[in-house]
Amino acid sequence: MVELVRQLMERQALRRMDDLDDARVEALGTALMRLDDAMAELRGRYGLSVADLNLDLGPLGRLLDQ
Repeated sequence: MVELVRQLMERQALRRMDDLDDARVEALGTALMRLDDAMAELRGRYGLSVADLNLDLGPLGRLLDQ
């Protein structure tokens, strides 16, 4: 679930980048990179791979692009 929420937040943030000034775009990029690093750390801590987080969302398809 955490990966689903992370992806949704990332996609929403990327859609709103046009409305942000350069400093906020830079801060957003830094925050997204830190979040990605935290997810990698959690995957490592619990012995999960990216494929383990690829949820089947039914008619919407898989969460992660292959």
